[in-house]
Amino acid sequence: MERYGFVGLGSQGAPMARRMIAAGLPVVLWARRRESLAPFAGSGAEFAESLAELGSRVHYCGVCVVDDAGVEAVCRELIATMAPGGRIVVHATASPALCRRLAVEAAERELELVDAPVTGGGPAAEAGRLAVLVGGHPAVVAAIRPVLETFAARIFHLGEVGAGQRAKLLNNALMAANLALAHLALEAAGDLGLDRAQFVELVRAGSGHSFAFDVAARIAEPAAFAHGARLLAKDLDLFAVELDVAQGRAAADARRLVETAGHFLQRALAPREAQP
Repeated sequence: MERYGFVGLGSQGAPMARRMIAAGLPVVLWARRRESLAPFAGSGAEFAESLAELGSRVHYCGVCVVDDAGVEAVCRELIATMAPGGRIVVHATASPALCRRLAVEAAERELELVDAPVTGGGPAAEAGRLAVLVGGHPAVVAAIRPVLETFAARIFHLGEVGAGQRAKLLNNALMAANLALAHLALEAAGDLGLDRAQFVELVRAGSGHSFAFDVAARIAEPAAFAHGARLLAKDLDLFAVELDVAQGRAAADARRLVETAGHFLQRALAPREAQP
């Protein structure tokens, strides 16, 4: 029987794994912290004692860990232990260049690796309403689509390996830039003597409204967004590295988004970074 592995049972990965299990897929889980497996007791999932064991037991593995270091460590172990024909699906937000390098290493072992970062957060994962941004060969994307559909409402195939990550980072850069502009607009409203509450309602009813504006309207000052800013800053750092090797007008335009976001994110993070 074909088995489906999953690594990375955090606030987003855990509900993704639960949706796969609920869909009737035979799932094998592994976690560095054994307590992460406790909620899956009695779920029908099987557990592996090591990452190497997981790789040897599954033909498909989703990876939803935190950062590049985690993605690289997990994928290299899977590449070394999965049987030829297996597929590795990177759901973490990671460097496009890293995903491309890992895909080459996987191909040398007759494995297929695609990047498929997700957006929507834990509640969307629980509801099966995530959006998945995929980079990979069309035939591979078509083959894994039924698995992705267990937790996704929308699946976007953006191009070859790395394209999903590029799209995720560009989307987050746009969100951060919109947030920075929304905050500037709110500050300007105060400087111009406008009633803040009324101005917020005006924008919500008008053409300037956006998701980022609603976020900005909920925070009194950038420091209140420190946690979200830290996550966005990590993604913008990854994006800036990717743009360093890109060429032409597209890269220049994308850098403007990063620059627009930068001032606000620096203000949001400054208080925490200043702490001993």
